[in-house]
Amino acid sequence: MNKIVILAAGKGTRMKCELPKALVKLKGKPMIEYLVESCIKSGVDASPIIVVSPDNKEIISQALAKYNCQYAIQEEQLGTGHALSCAKNFVDDSVNHIICLYGDHPFVSAETIKKLSQTHNGAITMMTTEVSDFNDWRQCFYYWGRIIRKDGKVKENIEFRDASDEVKQVREVNPSMYCLANGWLWENLAKLKNHNAQHEYYLTDLVKLAFEQSLNINTFYIDPKEAMGINSQEQLAVAESLV
Repeated sequence: MNKIVILAAGKGTRMKCELPKALVKLKGKPMIEYLVESCIKSGVDASPIIVVSPDNKEIISQALAKYNCQYAIQEEQLGTGHALSCAKNFVDDSVNHIICLYGDHPFVSAETIKKLSQTHNGAITMMTTEVSDFNDWRQCFYYWGRIIRKDGKVKENIEFRDASDEVKQVREVNPSMYCLANGWLWENLAKLKNHNAQHEYYLTDLVKLAFEQSLNINTFYIDPKEAMGINSQEQLAVAESLV
């Protein structure tokens, strides 16, 4: 059995909106609702776990009242790695793998979620996407983490804030969506450090940990338009033009 966790504790600050970011509407519907519908339609998990903040739990749960979601609380926003760890008590030993998604990525399809669930093997499978350039609607990808490979295999992810000018030229970027083995995940989340520009626990650092453990890091390609996240009004406008 596989479990889906959706990270949705973010505020709407960059969106210049009083609503939690996940509830910002895309074509009249909260963008997290598109993702929840895809999760359920995929057949992977009929009751995904949504990680929320104490401030936005009530409003998000009300917006998604017709769905059978579970809600985990992230008391402090200490990064994506910390956010996922907040779901641990909702995942029992019968779960084999955990798929981690984001409430501000509305275009991930049911087909992609199902395929990721079916093709995953090993400790970690990560979605990646590659763009031809960072122009036009692809501008948003410029600020994403870069996938660093060695001999064709994924070595690590380097966040934009921590990337050199050379690394920023890499066009394979990380949507930071993963399928992770249950036991391996919790053991290694506890090893994450916050030695970075944001002093946060990056979920993306699991990639480097897996490489250092000589584990095979599987990759799963996703189309850039499907991978797109929405973090600003400008990106929302671009997303609406692509629907």
